[in-house]
Amino acid sequence: MHIRTSCRAWAVAAALGLSAVVPLGTAHAEERAPAAPGDIVRSEPSAFHPLPGQPTNTRAWKVHYRSTTATGAPTTVSGTVIVPQDGRQGPRPLITYAVGTVGVGDHCAPSANFPKGTALEANLIQQLTLRGWAVAVTDYEGLGTPGDHTYTVGRSAGQAMLDAARAAIRLPEAGLGEDTPVGIMGYSQGGQASSWAAELHGSYAPELDVKGTATGGVPGDLMEVAEFNDGSYGSGLIFMAAIGQNAAFPELRLDSYLNPAGKALLGAMRNSCVADGAVLGAFKTIDSMTTKNPLDEPDWRQRLRESRVGTHKPGAPVYLYHALADELIPYGVGKQLRKDWCARGADVEWHTIPLGEHVSGVITQSPLATRWLADRFEGKPSRANC
Repeated sequence: MHIRTSCRAWAVAAALGLSAVVPLGTAHAEERAPAAPGDIVRSEPSAFHPLPGQPTNTRAWKVHYRSTTATGAPTTVSGTVIVPQDGRQGPRPLITYAVGTVGVGDHCAPSANFPKGTALEANLIQQLTLRGWAVAVTDYEGLGTPGDHTYTVGRSAGQAMLDAARAAIRLPEAGLGEDTPVGIMGYSQGGQASSWAAELHGSYAPELDVKGTATGGVPGDLMEVAEFNDGSYGSGLIFMAAIGQNAAFPELRLDSYLNPAGKALLGAMRNSCVADGAVLGAFKTIDSMTTKNPLDEPDWRQRLRESRVGTHKPGAPVYLYHALADELIPYGVGKQLRKDWCARGADVEWHTIPLGEHVSGVITQSPLATRWLADRFEGKPSRANC
């Protein structure tokens, strides 16, 4: 299914848009990482502006915090903690938020763009701060820190989200406490991350008081998403994701599969943000960039299967949504995730977006997902529709 869009609309779609699949450079693990996941390595004042110079009545800090790689090693991840300056006393909710695809260059990280007012999802995040909620936004592993970004590696992303919440609670200036109620939120690449965080919460960060997860446009099956986008205008995201998988699992040896054209393309992408990278790779096929398709190899297929969503039951309620005409992540992938979670007994409220496509899905559903999270914070009963 291919939907025509203008170049500008397509670039925006790519910018919010997705984790799609396949995989280059090793993610960095700090030798002197603090003892526990979520511990703060360092912090410094920052700023949060949805648009250049737009005031928000918030305080923000850039944090570097301890997290864990997909293979269990300690690493340092960066992110941003944002707290409204509204005079509120006592506890306030915290959202740990994962952005959609921004690219793999360090300068694309949310923490690098919030102060400048150039982060595309900042207007969505402002909906949360206007409610008086604190927000922790992870940069993900390797984005804004040494090493390549582990793009589309689900376990890495989910752990980075949960550890961002821990870091926000442990940041003294944020004024949060151990009893802080937590919501998990993300779309597209952020949908993969938030879904993984929901599944990992009970085993990885059980002390967090997670009330619910709002997640949409989830690339729950990376193999299916890759096959869907191969050779389409979303194919640049496949090659961008190649950097991510190989970053987490260097034994995959991506370079050994690339032909000269593939090496040139991925070399250019490694320092690009999503709009540039997506344009560079648009309409190219995996076969045209490789000497042998890595997706045909057992080790690659196994690693991609390891990022599949739906293999564990989220412990808290989930608001799950997907656009019927999503041109980057097939609607069937979202439906399958609903089916898998429901089969495991999860509390899932499912919504099909009947009109629109990938990007419009997050824009139209964000207010509804935010309202759903507000209901969870207020202790209202969820309305599962499995």
